[in-house]
Amino acid sequence: MRSSRYRVVLALLSALMAILAGCSSRPTDEAIAKGIQAKIAADPETKEVPVQVASKDGKVTLTGTVKTAAAKQKVEQVARAESGTAGVDDQITVQPEAAPAPGPEPTSTAQAAPAEPPVEAPKPKPTVVPVGTVLTVRTGQALSSKTSQEGQTFLATLAQPVGVKGKPALPAHATVSGRVVTAKEKGKIKGEGQLAVELTSISVSGHTYAIRTNVLDSTVKGKGKRTAATTGGGAAAGALIGGVAGGGKGAGIGALVGAGAGFVGGALTGNKQIEIPAETPLSFTLAAPLTLPPANQ
Repeated sequence: MRSSRYRVVLALLSALMAILAGCSSRPTDEAIAKGIQAKIAADPETKEVPVQVASKDGKVTLTGTVKTAAAKQKVEQVARAESGTAGVDDQITVQPEAAPAPGPEPTSTAQAAPAEPPVEAPKPKPTVVPVGTVLTVRTGQALSSKTSQEGQTFLATLAQPVGVKGKPALPAHATVSGRVVTAKEKGKIKGEGQLAVELTSISVSGHTYAIRTNVLDSTVKGKGKRTAATTGGGAAAGALIGGVAGGGKGAGIGALVGAGAGFVGGALTGNKQIEIPAETPLSFTLAAPLTLPPANQ
């Protein structure tokens, strides 16, 4: 009986010693983690895989991101095969696959016809009012050889529309600016009176354009002799019919006669000056072309 108890105690002591010996030979967590890392780095399939290894009480935790599911599986196999590993918590993620690049579109068996280049609409051209075009205007204020000053500006309105090649170019009632070129008062006994004017600009659709015309020049000499001339455009003088014979009515008639410039003069007797009343129609000719931009600009 006593020998039987002895054998039982001896067996228990032997088992305890075996357990203690096993515990003392088990690798530490640090050794487990380093061993797994070393094997991952040495394996050709996983050597470039960025994986972190941690171990606690033999339980290994794997973290990181790999490109393929095969690499994830290989790392887990290495960790489970390591001596001392009690379990593996695989937290490794796999990168999502990039969408494939779109391939070339299938070509039709029939060859596509080459695309025709777009037809550009013709660009609108500017309108050019040529030299010699008559501009008939009505003065907006009275001008006189006695009261007007050389260099003085005056306003007028275009009395008639002007077209180019059948298309409208300058509308009626457009504002026109002019300049007094010469203004000399006639003396009582001797000395001539002189009044000369020209146009300098015209306003169309909110834009003002410089123009150059002939000069309308009227002179009154002693004893009522009077002459009229135009310069700058080569046009002959228009009829000079003033308030002398017609009492003022002839002024409008003389201004509109022919392509030349009608001009208005004062009375031929006494001490009268050369007068151009307001609303007097005068005709000028362009001495240089006038270029207008297209209507849509």
